Amino acid sequence: MPHHLDHSRRRARWMGFLILAVAVALMVAGFWWVAATTSLGGDPALPAASAGDAGSSAATAPSATPVASGPSATPAPPSTAKTASADPTGAPASDIPASTPAIDPVTDPVTGRVSTLDGLVPDYVLPPIENGLAPVLTKVPTEQKVVFLTIDDGALKRDSDLALLEKNGIKASLFLAHTFVAGDPQYYQKYVSAGHLIENHTMTHDLGFIKLSYEQQKAEICGMADYEEQQYGRRPMFFRPPGGPYTQAIRQAVAECGMKAIIDWEAKANAGGMDYQIGAGLRPGDIVLMHFRPEFPDDLGAFLQAQKAAGLKVVLLEDYLATP
Repeated sequence: MPHHLDHSRRRARWMGFLILAVAVALMVAGFWWVAATTSLGGDPALPAASAGDAGSSAATAPSATPVASGPSATPAPPSTAKTASADPTGAPASDIPASTPAIDPVTDPVTGRVSTLDGLVPDYVLPPIENGLAPVLTKVPTEQKVVFLTIDDGALKRDSDLALLEKNGIKASLFLAHTFVAGDPQYYQKYVSAGHLIENHTMTHDLGFIKLSYEQQKAEICGMADYEEQQYGRRPMFFRPPGGPYTQAIRQAVAECGMKAIIDWEAKANAGGMDYQIGAGLRPGDIVLMHFRPEFPDDLGAFLQAQKAAGLKVVLLEDYLATP
């Protein structure tokens, strides 16, 4: 074969190899590009979820209640909902302080209630019943800066009065009489639900109570204790005689009806002012008398002014005396 023909065939063969190599390289590059595009951008036929879609579950949660969240595999998209803890993987940190108090306050193991003492340790212990007679308190003998509000009767029932107490953060002991609440006893369940406690003020509120026979007095006291236990789920611990006077017989009846003490007073909010049996202002340990009357807002205002002037904290009497 002539030399020039053999050279031409070699050149054609090399050209074929070169074209085949280029084609293979282009195919490999094409496969690599498709794989890289799929891993970075996802399947073009399946659009990625938007930030609004990804955060829809957080957006539907009430924004007023922070929801605790645990660690996540990927950072959450921006959202207007606030969380209770920061995500260690890089999600935006919560703006809620780490010292936020618990939602459910701790219950006092002695009384079974959320206490109004706020950590205060009382320096007075209620005396026990001795010789069959309940003790009597007109004030709590303490130097601690506390004062106790008690409200009597229950004749006037206005939601605005309860709202005033709640607005000022005050819990009171309510000495109710059957004659005033019998028409709508469950009205005062609103006060119970708000943290106030109901105590005993007899069945008929007879202002001549001390003149009744012992059996009549006992029937009035025990009857109201039974009624309040049935209506409000708690047997009263304290008794207040109508008008305030008491006798040894009444002290005995109170003890026999299962109550801890007779509660009277030395200070009263009345007719928009303050009346004091001793001194000219509130003192530590004072038990203050009020009534459910039309002038309730003015009476409460007078009490609050006197309480603040004396630098006293309003505490629930039952909390301070550790009665359930």
